[in-house]
Amino acid sequence: MLSAVVVAATVACNSGLLSPAFAESGDVGDMAVTVARTTNICFSDTLQVTGVVVPRNEILVRPDREGLQISQVLVEPGDTVVSGQVLARLTPPEGQQGGGTTVAIQAPAAGVVTSRSAVVGTLASARAEPLFRIAAKGEMELLAETPVKSLASVAANQTAKIAIVGAGELPGKVRIFSVAINPTTQLGQIRLLIGSDPKLRVGAFGRATIDVGRRCGPAIPLSAVLYGPGGAVVQVVRDNRIETRRVTVGLLSAGQAEIRDGLAEGEMVVARAGAFVREGDRVRSITAGEPSARQ
Repeated sequence: MLSAVVVAATVACNSGLLSPAFAESGDVGDMAVTVARTTNICFSDTLQVTGVVVPRNEILVRPDREGLQISQVLVEPGDTVVSGQVLARLTPPEGQQGGGTTVAIQAPAAGVVTSRSAVVGTLASARAEPLFRIAAKGEMELLAETPVKSLASVAANQTAKIAIVGAGELPGKVRIFSVAINPTTQLGQIRLLIGSDPKLRVGAFGRATIDVGRRCGPAIPLSAVLYGPGGAVVQVVRDNRIETRRVTVGLLSAGQAEIRDGLAEGEMVVARAGAFVREGDRVRSITAGEPSARQ
């Protein structure tokens, strides 16, 4: 039995799972294990969503009178306009009374023209497609959807990093989020304000990473966490003996795991190869980076 344990430990050492001191000492009752101290680390909780770019406030421009013909179009999509600027001119069709009268279609507010349906020679109607669509002040936002469970962690003014196709990564924040859920998809809408960057295009695809929270607490290397049928456990070294402890793992970041329950700051855990030791095993602790030979 003793030789079998030594062979198993040698294999573990050669594979890099256990400290070389185990093989050097040959003492199966006093194993050398690499340990790490539980430290307090702050983790950022994020939520990733995808969506498309839309105007924050869209202005639909329609004629006030029916039956007038479009005689002139003065702006194109992408143009920046000011309040009161003439976008198009309408006149009565040839042969109708008032043929010399011209009606100007003006921009109700400043912004960027995102689309136009006005075509010279056609009749303008308030019941048809808007002659022009204007993004007020040129401000855009990402219209995204997320599952109802994730929506519970979203709040107004949470910061976000938004990557837009063709525009790169831009800062943003949550402006509003839906209180209603689509009954078919079980998704809710989130609107993230981006701003008025001229590189933004309506309809462009985007992905946002929202900072939904920040927590600070006990953390250990992810390699120290073992998973089994009963959940996550870690091997705690206490008075030179192994104590198997059930833990609740939270957020993960840069190789560190947040421990929500089961460990306190300052406790020592087996950093690697925790599966090779059992409850009650006697061990000799070696901190990561410390010489492995006996002093």
